[in-house]
Amino acid sequence: MINNILDKNLALEAVRVTEAAALSSSLMMGKGDEHAADQKAVNSMRHYLNNLSIDGTVVIGEGERDKAPMLYIGEKVGAGGDKIDIALDPLEGTTITAKGGENAMSVLAMAGHKGFLHSPDVYMEKIAVGKKFEGFELDFNIKPDDTIKKLSEFSKISIDNLVVCILDRPRHEELIKLVRNTGARIKLIQDGDVSAVIATTIEKSGVDIYMGSGGAPEGVLAAAALRCMGGNIIGQLLLNTDDEKDRAKKCGISDFNKVYSTTDMASGDVMFAATGVTDGTLLKGVRIYDNVATTSSIVMRSKTKTIRFIEAEHNLTKKKIIK
Repeated sequence: MINNILDKNLALEAVRVTEAAALSSSLMMGKGDEHAADQKAVNSMRHYLNNLSIDGTVVIGEGERDKAPMLYIGEKVGAGGDKIDIALDPLEGTTITAKGGENAMSVLAMAGHKGFLHSPDVYMEKIAVGKKFEGFELDFNIKPDDTIKKLSEFSKISIDNLVVCILDRPRHEELIKLVRNTGARIKLIQDGDVSAVIATTIEKSGVDIYMGSGGAPEGVLAAAALRCMGGNIIGQLLLNTDDEKDRAKKCGISDFNKVYSTTDMASGDVMFAATGVTDGTLLKGVRIYDNVATTSSIVMRSKTKTIRFIEAEHNLTKKKIIK
């Protein structure tokens, strides 16, 4: 049965996959080459996924088939076994890694068949809050500044103490203006909106709500994490061209205006694993000293709500980093 294999044993195998991808991509940290950093993560993740005893299908990946050798949507991975749907981002934060910034991670989520929204690699409008705001209703029909005001009323937190995380992009100029006019504070990030959504449910992060558009694959991965940690996200695909709509149709999407909830994007039993590539709010980055590398990872399961942090040492004379 699918539910029986999404257990702690597979969870530990998932961490080995993200560890390998993080180790490989970390070799390119600060070297200014986004493509090379991403490719190293892809090579390692594919290699380790193909050694797992699963019949896996990548339903959320880095692109469609024509973008190979990335781990593409529809790619089959694993050495054989039960059917598992996989959502992944071998290097979430390619720009961050290339520039030596914060919050780059290798991310992997698993669910039973049809457990993840099968989305094309397009943009998605998102709003997310952490578990401390459980019960707060998210709604795209409410203007962003009114959402901030309502969140303040709901939480009894003054507006000037609320922190909104937004990707620093020209397309968010109006959103940033509206939020600032409320008096709320803003944390602008350059990349890494999976970790940004996760931050909303981590008390020490200082982030209360995430708003704005980013990649749809990242939205599904973030939903998988929130299923395990608590919190809420809504997303709406931004399909602005005929090509994007055609790609959505190929994924089985017919309602282009649908607003997806957390469980619409990640349903059933879900497992989420991530390993830090660079230091961040959630995880430490890879450290390499002589022949020893250290990694910091998290693995979570929605079934038990268990969250495990794993600090590992890798003897590089015994375990070679895939390059």
